[in-house]
Amino acid sequence: MKLIKFVVYVFGFLLIFSVGGVGILYQIYNNQLPDVQDLAAVQYQIPMRIYDADGGLIAEFGEKRRFPVTYAELPKVVVDAFTSAEDGGFFEHGGVDVQSLFRAAYELVKTGHKGQGGSTITMQVARNFFLGRQKTYSRKLMEILLAIKIEHTLSKEQILTLYLNKIFLGNRTYGVKAAAQVYFGKSLDKLTVAEAAMLASLPKAPSSVNPVSNPDKALARRAYVLGRMLALGKIDQASYDQAMQEPLPGHLFASSEIQTRAPFVAEMIRQKLFAQYGEKAYEMGLVVHTSINPKAQQVARMSLRDGLIAYDRRHGYRGAEDHWGSLLSDPKALLDKLQDTPVVGGLIPAVVLSVDPKTAVVLMPDGSKNSLGMDAVSWACRYESTDHCGPKPKLMGDVLKAGDLIRLQAEADQHWMLA
Repeated sequence: MKLIKFVVYVFGFLLIFSVGGVGILYQIYNNQLPDVQDLAAVQYQIPMRIYDADGGLIAEFGEKRRFPVTYAELPKVVVDAFTSAEDGGFFEHGGVDVQSLFRAAYELVKTGHKGQGGSTITMQVARNFFLGRQKTYSRKLMEILLAIKIEHTLSKEQILTLYLNKIFLGNRTYGVKAAAQVYFGKSLDKLTVAEAAMLASLPKAPSSVNPVSNPDKALARRAYVLGRMLALGKIDQASYDQAMQEPLPGHLFASSEIQTRAPFVAEMIRQKLFAQYGEKAYEMGLVVHTSINPKAQQVARMSLRDGLIAYDRRHGYRGAEDHWGSLLSDPKALLDKLQDTPVVGGLIPAVVLSVDPKTAVVLMPDGSKNSLGMDAVSWACRYESTDHCGPKPKLMGDVLKAGDLIRLQAEADQHWMLA
């Protein structure tokens, strides 16, 4: 019964469309529709960012990674990729693609299931900014009428810019600029055809077509987008063939590259702004420029670090950070766990694989192995108290055991020292 009601509803509505009744419906519902003029000055949720005196990023606070762009900043390949994937007739229709709606209705009649398709980019803007994702027929009608109102109010360029700044593209990224940085470590103007197509593959299902975690599905969806770009004349055959061969990214990139390490300064500023604005401090796009000199900050950090390491060594070796002897028989599990162990203060984690009288072999996070001699542990007398330590080690076994998780410090002459 519900299916029949929907079919009658949709076909009746589309029939009205085909004979010009949309104008009447639009006038009837116009006063009930939101004011789309607000879209021209929309405020996005943008994280708080703190910078040093030279404009280098110190910290970023906020859940949503977003860098709004203007239409002029959108490369043609990005515009072509997204319109090909989501709405091939975007620049021609008036907000609603009647043929696509008919196809969606026919698919429902044929299969009994709501299929994808039918929603133009303008309809998605209406949904994303005003309506939410509730799937009801009345909401679909409101979405259609809102799309028409948006088209009457804003230019195509404004609509597409709103869409490309708003959409969720996975891994906490919102908008194409943040996504380009996180997935490819690039600015928008440096994206290849294949990379633009990959980003345009994400809106439908950001998790299931994630190029890092689901490469097979990502390749299939990217191939579809590239095929659409070829069919619509956005790229030629040579560009298509080249893009199809381009590999996917093997890892994610930081959304913003931290250039100056000053966590205490950043935390002090965060606390002050949070006290003033509450949770909104993480969404208002607050930008704080400090007087921190990045070179002086780096010198201060390294001086503090070196002083702490020297102080620690004078008081002897306190033993391994952990012991993973049970994992020595499972090399894959051992390496996985080691790679999950963070670098702290530039000190690299490593696992002792074997110990001889004067040497030890250690596993590094990149899977390589290094040999440590007695010079690497010569300082490591046994810690006894804050004022005393034992005699210097004579054998490697006095300091290390197979399975120990330790920290290594790279010396200027390119060899490793126990930290």
